[in-house]
Amino acid sequence: MKGIIFILLSFISLSHADPRGKPYEREKVCQEFNVMGKDKFSALAVIMNSRKYSNATFEEIGHLMNAIVSLAEKCCVKGAASDCYDKGASDLSIKSCDPKSPFPKHPGIASCCVHKGLERKLCLADLKQPPKEFPTYLEQSNEELCDSFRKDPQTFSARFLYEYSSNYAEAPLLVVIDSTTNYLNMVATCCTSEKPSVCFLKQRLQRHPVHLLTVMSNRLCSRYASYGEEKLKFSASIMFGQKVPSAAFKDVMPIVEQGTQVLAKCCNSMTEDCIKNELSVHIKQVCKKLSSKDSRVTDCCNKSPVDTLHCLHSMPASEPISLPKLQWPTTNQLCKKGKSQELEKYTFELARRNTKLPEVFLDKLHVSIVDVVKGCCNSQNPQVCLENKKPQLNEEINQYITEGNKLCADYNTHPFSTFKERLVTALRKRVPKLNPTKLDELVEQTANLASTCCIINAPPVYCKEKINKVIGKTCSQETCLLQ
Repeated sequence: MKGIIFILLSFISLSHADPRGKPYEREKVCQEFNVMGKDKFSALAVIMNSRKYSNATFEEIGHLMNAIVSLAEKCCVKGAASDCYDKGASDLSIKSCDPKSPFPKHPGIASCCVHKGLERKLCLADLKQPPKEFPTYLEQSNEELCDSFRKDPQTFSARFLYEYSSNYAEAPLLVVIDSTTNYLNMVATCCTSEKPSVCFLKQRLQRHPVHLLTVMSNRLCSRYASYGEEKLKFSASIMFGQKVPSAAFKDVMPIVEQGTQVLAKCCNSMTEDCIKNELSVHIKQVCKKLSSKDSRVTDCCNKSPVDTLHCLHSMPASEPISLPKLQWPTTNQLCKKGKSQELEKYTFELARRNTKLPEVFLDKLHVSIVDVVKGCCNSQNPQVCLENKKPQLNEEINQYITEGNKLCADYNTHPFSTFKERLVTALRKRVPKLNPTKLDELVEQTANLASTCCIINAPPVYCKEKINKVIGKTCSQETCLLQ
C-alpha cells in the first residue's frame, strides 16, 4: 500500500484533483485501484479523508468514501470514456457545494463554492479541518472489540480507521497506516484465537511502540502545524526551561533547533520511517545534553527511543531552583534590528523561575511583553519609553505570574468544588463591583480555563483562546499594559 500512496494522494482527497492531470496519471490510478482491490482502496480513502476532515462524522466520511470508490469503479473499467474521471470529479465538486450535501462540511467550503470549474476544485482540494485538540477515540474492551468485529468486520474496520485516523490526523500518514494495519491484524488474529485474552496481551505488547510513535508524532506535529517553526522553538524552550531549570538557554536552544528541523522534515514526509529515525537521533542529543542536569532525564533516557520521548514529554515540571534575580535586557538588545532572541530568552528565564506556571500562560505573557517592547522600540525615544514602562511592566508581570501560579496551584491542590468556592471569594475581593451574573460568568470561564489549561501538555490553540477571553477582564485597558 505504501508504495502507491504518492499516486493516490490527489485522487483520494475528495477527488478534487487538478483536471489538468495527464491521462497517464489516471491510468496509473486505475492500475493501482485494480491491483489493490476495492477493500484496500476504500480503507485508504477512509484514512486519508478522516485525517483531512478530522471533525467530520463517520457517516459523512462514509458518504465521501463511497463516492470516491464509485468513481474509481466507474472510470477504471475497460472501455470507460477518457473524460470519465474529470467529469466525475466535477460532479463531486458540485455535490460538495450543495447545502444538502452528505459530505464533510466546514466554513471554508462556502468561499470555495463561489468559484466554478477548475478554480473551485483546486480550492476544495486545499481545504482541511483543524486537528482535534481533545481526543475522542476510546478503545473498547477485548470482548466488545470481538463482538463488533464478528458482527460486521467491514463496518468495524471502517469505523476504527475513521476514529483512529481523525484522532491522529497530524501524525505522518505512513505512521498512521502502519499503526491501523497493525491494529486490525491484531483484532483479526485474536478474535479468531482459542485464547483471545492471552493473544491480546501478547499482541498489545508488540504493538506498543507502533501506537506510541503515532501518539507522540501526532502531538509534536500538531504543535508544529499550529505554531509554525519559530513559535514551536519558543514553546519547546519553555518546556525544557520548566522541566530542567538547571539547563541554561544556550544548552537548550541547539536541542530545540534540531527538534524543530526534524518535524519540518518528517511531519509531511512520505519517506518510510522518517519520523522514527530522525526522532531517535534527536532523543540521543537531548539525553546527551540534559542527562547531567536532572536525574529524571537520566531515568527517561534508559528506555527505548519512543518511550524516552513519551517519558520526557510526560515528565512533570521541576520544583523551582535557586537562580539569580532576573534582569531586563538592555534597550539596544531589545530594539536590535534583525533577528533577536532577547525576549525569548527573557521569557525562558521567567519559565525557569516559575516552573509550575503552564506554558500557555507564559505564552500569553510573552506576547503581551513583545507588544509593549515593540511599541517602545518604534517610538521616538525607545530608551525613555522602556525606562518609563519597566516599573509598571515588572509589577504587572509579577501580578500575572502570582495569579497564574495561584490559580493553577489551587486547581491542582483542591477538589473542584472547593476550588470554585475559593475562586468566587478571590474574584469578589478583586472585582467587588461585578454584578452576580457577571461574577458567575467569570467564575465559570476561569474554572474552565484552569481545568483545561493548568495541566501538563495543555492544548495550545484552545487554551490561547480561553486565556485571551479571561485575562484582562479584571483590569481596565487604561491601567493594564498586559492584555
